[in-house]
Amino acid sequence: MTATPKTGRRHLAVPLMVTIAVLLTLLALGFWQLERKHWKETLIATLHQRLSQLPVPLPAPAEWPRLDRQSAEFQRVSFTAQFPGDEALVYTPGSRLSGIAGAGYWVLSPARLANGGTVVVSRGFVPDGQQSKAPERALTGPLTGTGVLRWPEERSIFMPADNPAKNLFYTRDPEAIAAAKNWGPVAPFYVELQSPAPVLGQPRIGRLDPQLPNNHLQYALTWFGLAVGLVIVFLVYARGRSRPEV
Repeated sequence: MTATPKTGRRHLAVPLMVTIAVLLTLLALGFWQLERKHWKETLIATLHQRLSQLPVPLPAPAEWPRLDRQSAEFQRVSFTAQFPGDEALVYTPGSRLSGIAGAGYWVLSPARLANGGTVVVSRGFVPDGQQSKAPERALTGPLTGTGVLRWPEERSIFMPADNPAKNLFYTRDPEAIAAAKNWGPVAPFYVELQSPAPVLGQPRIGRLDPQLPNNHLQYALTWFGLAVGLVIVFLVYARGRSRPEV
């Protein structure tokens, strides 16, 4: 029996639809990686430019509502503040941007500024297993330091819910943490401390590193290569199916 071309085309309908769906997915992933490449290049350039500048005084509370994340994040600032001794722990699996490898916790504390405002300061990192509050880690009293302005981290749908009863949080979101810890109104940003380093080394200050890996072009080419390979495989398959059966 000989298959007609019309029958062959019918047999290709489902494979064609599946191929188109997978092809569109692969192309979408490729273009997404190109967008990530542009974002990473912009981030690296911003880090190089802002981290090389001298610190400026921390903006006054009256300026906080007008601060724009795009133009102010990663700006180096200096400040003098009074620390009341409280802290919150924010879990992190590690941070390549801050040079932190391995799981642990960011230590965040409220800092009362002389002008009456309160800013949350991310004081550094303690490894998993060392998060119990220790007297030598407590920060009470005045401190003059420098740091970097950071904006709240986004919460993904995969993150567990915060557990204020256990002093455990999953994003460095100063306003959410302050509300849970009854710290009162705080700045919409937080300061990632750069100096001074604690005398006993805990928590360990993260060092923002502008030398971030940027492999997104490689990833994009991989997805586009798979898309080309898929088209070739389908064309070979379709050609084989269109041949008359003997």
